[in-house]
Amino acid sequence: MKRYFFLLVLACVVAGCQFRQDEWVDFTDVTAAKDLTFQVIGQRETDLGEGLPYDCFMPDGTRVSEWLEEEAQSAEDGPLHMPATSSVTGAGILQELLKYGNQKTVIEIAGIYPSLDSDGNPVILSGKVMLPKGQRPKRMILVSHYTVCSNKEAPSNCFSLEGVLVKLGYGLIIPDYLGYGITAQEVHPYLVMDLTARHVVDMYQAVRPWLEAVGYVPDDPKLDLMGYSQGGATTMAVEHLIETEYSDSGRLNYIKLHRVYAGGGPYDVKATYERFVTTDIAGYPVAVPLVLQGMIVGNKLNIAMNDLMQDWLYNKMDEWINSKRFTSAQINQLINTKVTHDILTEEGMNQTSDKVAELYKAMTQNSITSYNWTPGSSVYIMHSIDDETVPFTNASNAKSRWKDANITYNFGHYGGHVKTCLRFIYSVQTLIIQEEEERKKYEQ
Repeated sequence: MKRYFFLLVLACVVAGCQFRQDEWVDFTDVTAAKDLTFQVIGQRETDLGEGLPYDCFMPDGTRVSEWLEEEAQSAEDGPLHMPATSSVTGAGILQELLKYGNQKTVIEIAGIYPSLDSDGNPVILSGKVMLPKGQRPKRMILVSHYTVCSNKEAPSNCFSLEGVLVKLGYGLIIPDYLGYGITAQEVHPYLVMDLTARHVVDMYQAVRPWLEAVGYVPDDPKLDLMGYSQGGATTMAVEHLIETEYSDSGRLNYIKLHRVYAGGGPYDVKATYERFVTTDIAGYPVAVPLVLQGMIVGNKLNIAMNDLMQDWLYNKMDEWINSKRFTSAQINQLINTKVTHDILTEEGMNQTSDKVAELYKAMTQNSITSYNWTPGSSVYIMHSIDDETVPFTNASNAKSRWKDANITYNFGHYGGHVKTCLRFIYSVQTLIIQEEEERKKYEQ
């Protein structure tokens, strides 16, 4: 009976439709925008009335449909296999996400825009804009996505889970990040905060005049920021960049923030990595090589990666990670260990070594909690105490660091990292709906 119920819910929330490249459709005349910096490379329509599309992925790289089937199987196997910390199912959360809002058709626009790489050289990046069909968006949400490993999970190549918010009449801008989408041949500078934040803001600045040219200027010019996991930390870095460089109302590229939503983020990269070492457990094994490579390559450290990483994994970096062929779930299976000393060398485990000290210095520089800054906007931060991927210490450190900021914290036993992502998006949806209802009462 349990199996039947979960499969019935699965059929309701996930449509078995897969889009091909030849199904991209024009939604408007974009000739007026041909000379702008944001250039459209593909378009399509997605009907959320039929559920989430097939190319929608969870934060571990599992398709939503497959993840729900796995959850249904866990429920069928009995209560011992159910997470003790949360009785709310992922299928139930998805039902709620898809229940609200009447703008069912999402216009997806993949495009490219100019930015700069870590050396200050010009680079062309990619991303996606998602809009409600037939109406101007109420407001734009700049989304920093969670960790992806395969290029098929890059926002320009799939339907991002946050896209459900378009049903409420909001527009989304979701950059791919350097190393994904059109730059998939490049190494992704994982958790190099200032650089990634710059790339995110550059896409927003490129899309703004494009929205005006095609007649989709949002009703509210203020901007929301949103991100989970890697995207949660990146979102806070984006807020920092905007508040320190784009808050002058006299500037042409002035950005006015409305609210910031961050969930499950590694705000303290050094503390996250130290947890891997001190506990000798890497709950999310792929994060270890990702962070190592991100810090060494992204910050141009004079460290040989194989001095800190075991040869068996170092020799597979290009095949497993830099090829962008495998999802994080698949790479975790290939790594096949959660024991940190199986992944790192003896020197990599030695926190007093000179090379690890240099690595930790770079991690501290890329930890948003180490910035000499206090968030100035209204912020909502959510984190599960049970998070096995991004340790809860990140959230507690953020709360201690930003105790004087206008931040609402939502900490609780919400289950693992992946499932909490659904709760986070649902929380954002709920907060948006509540704000709209309060505004309507005020206007009456």
